[in-house]
Order: sequence, then C-alpha cells, then structure tokens
Amino acid sequence: MNLYFELLRYPTFSIKEVNALYSSQRTAMAALGKLLKENMVLKIRNGLYTCLSGENGGPVANRFQIASAITPSSYVSHHSAFEYYGTVDQVFYEVYVGSETRFHDFKFDGYTYHYVKGQMKEGIVVPDFSGSVKITDKERSITDSIKDINLIAGLEEVLSCVLSVNSINEAKLLKYLVGYDSAFLYQKIGFIFSVFQMELGISDDFIKICKDRSGNSKRYLTIGINDPAYSGEWKLVYPKNIKSMNNNGIEDVAI
Repeated sequence: MNLYFELLRYPTFSIKEVNALYSSQRTAMAALGKLLKENMVLKIRNGLYTCLSGENGGPVANRFQIASAITPSSYVSHHSAFEYYGTVDQVFYEVYVGSETRFHDFKFDGYTYHYVKGQMKEGIVVPDFSGSVKITDKERSITDSIKDINLIAGLEEVLSCVLSVNSINEAKLLKYLVGYDSAFLYQKIGFIFSVFQMELGISDDFIKICKDRSGNSKRYLTIGINDPAYSGEWKLVYPKNIKSMNNNGIEDVAI
C-alpha cells in the first residue's frame, strides 16, 4: 500500500483516516510521520493534514476546504463566502470560519483562519463539485456580513459584496432575520436595501417588513462615520456618501 496515494483521496484528513489503513495506531503514526519528514504531507494544525501536490508543489486542499474541516461544524462565512462565489475581485489572505466549536486563529500557507462564533445552523450548504466545502449561501452571507459590519469587513467592503449578488431570495433573507431576532439587524438591512433597492431588485414588501420590525431606537449604521447624515425614516445615522461607496458613481442622497 502506498499511503500517500491513499491519502490523496482526501482534500484534508486526520489521523482517523490513517488509522483506518493500518492494524495499529502506532504503525499509522509512524507511516504518517515518514510522509511529514519527506514533505509529502503538510500539517495544517494539530490533528489536521493535507497532502502536498505533485503537480504544483502546493497543498492539495484549498483554503475553503481547509476552513470546512477545522471542526466538525466549521464552514466558510462572511467575506470569505463571497470570495468563494467569485463576487469580489480582490483576493484576501484572511479566511473567516463559522463554527459551533471555538478554535484558536492560525496561519497556514499564507492565509490566516479566523474563528467566528456560529449562531445559526440554517443557510449552510455544500455546493456540488466543491470537494466538501461547507459554506453559507448568498443570503446568509449577506445577513451575517451586515450583522457583523463593525467586526469584519467594514461598510464599504460589505456594500461591494452585497451589490455583487444577483437575484436575492427575499424569503431566505427573512428566514435568517427571524432566526437572529434582532431589531437592529432588521434596521440595518432594511435601510441598506432601501438605499440600493433598485440595484438589488428588492420588493417594497420586504422593506416594509424590515421597517415594521426595526424598533424605535436611534442607532449608528456603523462606527467611525466622518461625514454623518440621519435617516428619520430608519432612525439611523449613516455616512452621507453611502451611495458612492459602491463605486458606481451614484450621487449622494439624503434619506
């Protein structure tokens, strides 16, 4: 048996897959250790490995497959999900990983993997032909990115991602909004979608639902607003230049 070729069947693997090929764990560990010394297998983090590709000399597993294997519940989320879907042009070297089980951030092959607390099981999918990638669907990615707008990407990058999505499923969005049950989230999404309603093709009914559930509190859309404006309709302070943040040359408007 050639262990390397057996392990090539997996984008990532643990000692469990190696143990299944040997009569004892000691023998399995020795065989794995030999491959590590010969640089035929790479250690991603404790307990997680990938083979080195004979074609390009890099890891067999890509960053999305690695993110999906860090814990049993891990999945690609937030800005990294938009990267997977190909809706952003720039490559980022930080990978955001939702997980029910906490893990320490770590670096591998030039990427930093960041833990994000998983708060909902709905909206996580395994795309066909993805090599076992687990990832939030586009609507869940939109919801999470706006929810965590101050923690991860920032307003400008979030708007760029949201506006890159075609054909948003409003029923899915509402399901995730109900799951999070946050008046502030209804307020933020409703406001952003009302500003870019024409570009996103969002219905008046969706905007009304968000408005009805957004509460009466006055809040800031995001932190660090230099040139603020105020929406009396949404009770939100927002950057006055929000319409030009999507780089489409749209003039600023007061809402």
